[in-house]
Amino acid sequence: MFRRNKISRFLSPSIALAFIAPTGLIPAAMAQQGIEELEEIIVTGARGRPRTVSDSPVPIDVFSAEDISQISLTDTNDILQTLVPSFNVSKTNFSGGAYIRPATLRGLQSDKTLVLVNSKRRHRSALVDLDGAGAQAADMATIPSIALANIEVLRDGAAAQYGSDAIAGVINFILKENREGGSITVDMGEYGEGDGQSVNVQGNIGLPLGDDGFLSISGEYTDVERTIRAEEYCETWWCADRNNPKYQIFNARNNSSSAYEETALFRTAYESGAPTFGDTGRYSQPWGQPASESLRMFFNAGLDLSETSELYAFGNWSDSESNANFFHRRPVIGLFKESRLADGSTYSPRQLFPAGFTPQLFGDVEDRSLVAGWRGEWATGLTYDFSFRNGESEIEYNLFNTLNASMGIESPTQFHLGNLVNEETQYQADFTYETDSGAVLAFGASFLDEEYNILGGEPNSHQAGTYGVADPHGFCAGDVATAAGAAVISNGSSLNCADSSDPVYYVGQVGANGFPGFPPEFSKSYGRKGTSIYADLSQDVTDTLFVQGAVRAEDYDDFGSEVTWKLAAILNLTDNFAIRGSLGTSLRAPSPGQQGTTNISVRLPNGVPQLRGLFPADSAVAKAIGAQPLKPEMADNITLGFTADIGNVNVTVDLYSIDITDRVFINEDANSVSTDSSAGAAYDRYLALVATGVNNAEQYGQVNYFGNAFDTTTKGVDVVATAPFNWGSGGVTNLSIAMNYTKNDFDSPVSQVSTFLTGEEQADFVNLRPKFRGIATARHEVDRLAVIGRLSYYGDYEKATTGGKLHQEFGGVLYTDLELQYQLNDTVGLSGGARNLLDEYPDVGKTETSFVCCGNLYGFQNNLDWQGRYFYARASMSF
Repeated sequence: MFRRNKISRFLSPSIALAFIAPTGLIPAAMAQQGIEELEEIIVTGARGRPRTVSDSPVPIDVFSAEDISQISLTDTNDILQTLVPSFNVSKTNFSGGAYIRPATLRGLQSDKTLVLVNSKRRHRSALVDLDGAGAQAADMATIPSIALANIEVLRDGAAAQYGSDAIAGVINFILKENREGGSITVDMGEYGEGDGQSVNVQGNIGLPLGDDGFLSISGEYTDVERTIRAEEYCETWWCADRNNPKYQIFNARNNSSSAYEETALFRTAYESGAPTFGDTGRYSQPWGQPASESLRMFFNAGLDLSETSELYAFGNWSDSESNANFFHRRPVIGLFKESRLADGSTYSPRQLFPAGFTPQLFGDVEDRSLVAGWRGEWATGLTYDFSFRNGESEIEYNLFNTLNASMGIESPTQFHLGNLVNEETQYQADFTYETDSGAVLAFGASFLDEEYNILGGEPNSHQAGTYGVADPHGFCAGDVATAAGAAVISNGSSLNCADSSDPVYYVGQVGANGFPGFPPEFSKSYGRKGTSIYADLSQDVTDTLFVQGAVRAEDYDDFGSEVTWKLAAILNLTDNFAIRGSLGTSLRAPSPGQQGTTNISVRLPNGVPQLRGLFPADSAVAKAIGAQPLKPEMADNITLGFTADIGNVNVTVDLYSIDITDRVFINEDANSVSTDSSAGAAYDRYLALVATGVNNAEQYGQVNYFGNAFDTTTKGVDVVATAPFNWGSGGVTNLSIAMNYTKNDFDSPVSQVSTFLTGEEQADFVNLRPKFRGIATARHEVDRLAVIGRLSYYGDYEKATTGGKLHQEFGGVLYTDLELQYQLNDTVGLSGGARNLLDEYPDVGKTETSFVCCGNLYGFQNNLDWQGRYFYARASMSF
């Protein structure tokens, strides 16, 4: 194939050992032989002539298919977290992260890392993470790990080379190109607690296309059961567990206020494990890994047209379903108040949910893409690559185990809420030309059409029902019963129009409780178009100095034009020591989802349900409360480091600084809404809702929007050290140690930051995630047996309380993984082991903060493993 021949070359073994990825594995033969071997070649960050990892001017990790297959995890996100210390993915137990897990690279949200497949931009998912920055990024879990030939992780800003989003770095997934053979792996495991059973089956097959073409097809099926790592919901305001010491505090409060009455009906239902809890076991508020099931396919194909040109195509289809739980609706809140039926009798949701209920949100995510192109080299030496890309991600939301309170007794308990769809179409042309002097010029242009759609839900999910207004049956005229009221009284009704607390005046909250569906007025499309041109020039200026420069101009029809640039260089001071660095600018254009999403959800401040509305920044509602059109996030990137070979030990150290202006965030707690005319700005927001035609404005407690909130600085350092040890007949040990330290700080004045984040949120932004992470991996191989040991350390972190004061310090956690591998023959291999062998957990959080509550022990989202020891076994076969 044209491309594969173009990027292959051989180098000496000393260079081949100069850079092995943080937990990469050096084949035994490489450590033992003294002949020339094939070194890892990179295509990321090196337009034109490919370079090796050791002579790249910026830090790049390269992980081979062997490295990937020897990680016990199967989700691509988890594999990356195991391999790259500065990459972390949330072990979420709540919220939308159950469907698409948010990740960070170098301490920055996932939408600040550009994801490529075969060097082509990967489309975004339809999920806009509505916590904090509202990241909308590519879903890397849709890429089966068995489809990968290697992964390249460029840890540096690269927007000038690749376009928007590449602020923290670039992750490039290179697909297999096999035209014959294949492999199958089967993984099974469960946690030491006896739950979370999982099955993963992956397969790949290579087929020939013509004389030299290939078609590589990969598939994956995964079924994961839920885990629960929680205690029963027990707080001073509501406690169901009589064995918890807090129950006595709750009970004393119960005795002093009928509003906290623990009814016999509830106790009977609770003790019997009422099915109204849904898929939560005996826990009214479960916390843990959600159950999920997925089926994923990927293909990669190439067909030679001549010795210098080829057609190529690749794409995927993926479908996955998972569920997340909302907070438990305890049966003492206003949601369960009685209403008057048409016959004058009363009804309360307690009759349906005597122990309360925990809404369950199911998300079905379908992801599909197709990339096709023609590339080659003309007789002039100019290479070309013309490509077309289309990708779509769609999430269908369905809510179970809940109700629309405004419908009263007529309410169903499950609702279709609507769909979110993100679609991208891109046309791109890339060219390279190498001059006689060795300079490589790369240039190209791109046109990108993006669209974000909100598709409406069923009417019952968002419309007001019969009991969305007081006295829907016309029983009262002021304090006096009407003829209809008198009629039901005569039939024995307890109706009392003079009593303002009579159920006849009950007004139920509108919409499916937990997540009202998307109504027609919010079911809209947001689209934009963007064009860009770029140029990249690189050259070996001397035998020891390589220099690269890039510039890109981008124009978007929603916010205008921006120019980014980058300079990078590597200087080999000796054969064993080189310094490298880069500086430049990057941008991240606000995603279509951030620009266009509208979301109405139910929050429970102090146990009272309130609607929380998120509106587009350019909507009439948001403008009425001060929103401004979104601008792109801009960044200044600086990286400086060195590579050194000391004997057979290779060390790389890279320091970085990323200054970002106009960070996009949701102004979560700064926009409360109140119907109280003395509430100042909160009342003004209520009036703005009414004036702009928002239905049920009186039921809103908050209204928010995405805005360019503040400026930040991210600083850190990556350290990687690798070495092989040859023990002769005793085998070969490959050791790698990788560390990352990252710290985020605000550059904007506190007064500006405070318009978006509370004092608690500001402190958590800086301190809630571990700043330090280290990974040490040793693989010892002798004959057909291999033993892999891995230590993963997460440093300490802090949680703030209201006002930003220190509330709790959490200690660091060290996890130990151990795996045994045995190759039965050339075809079949077996392996098994344990992750978190010593069964370590993070510190349990104090419950007096928003970090943990209501049975949660470890926080809503946490990069640390909080599920304990996991045992697994794997069988693999290649053919």
